[in-house]
Amino acid sequence: MLAAATEDRPWDIAIIGGGATGLGTALEAASRGYRTLLVEAADFAQATSSRSTKLIHGGVRYLQSGQISMVRESLRERGRLLRNAPHLVHPLNFVIPATSSWQRWYYLAGMKAYDLLAGDLQIGRSRSLAAAEVSQRLPTLKPERHRGGVLYSDGQFDDAHLALALARTSAEQGAVVVNYAPVIRLCHSQGKLDGMVVRDLESGHEWQIRARVIINATGVFYDEIARMDLPDSGNDSRRIVASQGTHLVLDRAALASEHAMLIPQTDDGRVLFAIPWLGATLIGTTDHQVEQVVKEPKPLKQELEYLLEHVGRYLNPAPQLHDIKAAFSGLRPLVAHNQTATSTASMSREHQILISNSGMVSIIGGKWTTYRKMGEEVVQRAATLGDLPNRPSVTANLKLAGAHEQLRDHQNPGGAYAQYSRELQDMAQRDPAVLEPLHPRYPLLRGHVVMAARHEMARTLEDMLARRLRVLFFDVPAALEMAADCCQLMAAELKFSDSWQTDQLAALKHSIEQYFPSELLGQAGN
Repeated sequence: MLAAATEDRPWDIAIIGGGATGLGTALEAASRGYRTLLVEAADFAQATSSRSTKLIHGGVRYLQSGQISMVRESLRERGRLLRNAPHLVHPLNFVIPATSSWQRWYYLAGMKAYDLLAGDLQIGRSRSLAAAEVSQRLPTLKPERHRGGVLYSDGQFDDAHLALALARTSAEQGAVVVNYAPVIRLCHSQGKLDGMVVRDLESGHEWQIRARVIINATGVFYDEIARMDLPDSGNDSRRIVASQGTHLVLDRAALASEHAMLIPQTDDGRVLFAIPWLGATLIGTTDHQVEQVVKEPKPLKQELEYLLEHVGRYLNPAPQLHDIKAAFSGLRPLVAHNQTATSTASMSREHQILISNSGMVSIIGGKWTTYRKMGEEVVQRAATLGDLPNRPSVTANLKLAGAHEQLRDHQNPGGAYAQYSRELQDMAQRDPAVLEPLHPRYPLLRGHVVMAARHEMARTLEDMLARRLRVLFFDVPAALEMAADCCQLMAAELKFSDSWQTDQLAALKHSIEQYFPSELLGQAGN
């Protein structure tokens, strides 16, 4: 990829940013036959795109606020993803507890409308549940918190692995995608943007890229690239408002169900989810504006207390700080349509496409569920601007890399590596140790580390533990226990030195508060 990225040939479309939006844009451009390059400053999906609530959904609360067109579009994209990435996206049943018959019928009416908006891509029919059925489906729900409820279906996914599937599929379609390659300067000729200078963080090598169109798909970092484009524009108003969303992870026993729970209203008018995820229980999310955009946001104590307080009203026993196995935060890039909005929770998740005076195309806002539609729209605008051949979009029906592997157990942390099963079996003929488990609690194999380093551009220990194996996101103590083994396997596969291993283990200790805040250290049982 680096060799191709440094070729002295102009690109049709160059994309800055390797999150959901950037990768979806790269796939859209490459599948139309445009010569496409994507560069990412860190790892793919390292920021917002690996820190979601793991849902591909229309957004129940957006329906309540009247954002009908956005919900309809999201539900149709949900259906396409279930078809195009069945190995990473799957239906999940949700239960909404109701405290009265009237409330139950009110929720049911809303969810029936939700089903209808999905059209022929709906994935289940909502229905009313009696109190006994709710207790059966959610055994740890406090009986006094419901008198029945509503069952509906939505989509769940593995966000980091969907991003990697987009990167791999983009490459299969002819795109060049490179991580750890930040843009350090944009280049202009006669006032028009025509290139950029990129640095390879591992070697320090810098090179210039020329492109007919450059797309800024950097999410919460949009303003940083925009200032690089037009530093003297005099426009200091921010286009992006960053909202922090924090999640915490509990043991599976906290929910003890294959069903998820939607808490319909919190004290500040939000909804919360309790979701079975990779053998654990995911609780989220918070939503509050932050003034400073940082690369590695950390969960705040008040956010953890907020989540525990609200979920504790529903679950028995109520979870405590010492029950948290991991916690993580992400920053949502919200479009600042209305500078007078009183809270980020009330701001729209719709996206917007901007074209600067220099010709840089930017896409801001949006959410994971609509990444494909966002890519389709921004590439169409870029193709017109760059006078590229007009070619139709094909991504609505394009299977993503690994889609041929139909997984029965989507809650298996090693499930995404089923696509490499044949290669792993061949490796095991020579070295049976590749099929040995990395940790006694999880079905993750030593060979999964090799596959991630070989095929998925994992370059650091954190890449491996967080966005490939996902353990840092759901069990920090287990991740620390397998860190040295993972490091050694990566170094052998990538031919890295012993000093690299030492540096990586030290770096992991410094970054651990992203996933296990200091407030939890004294509470942890191990």
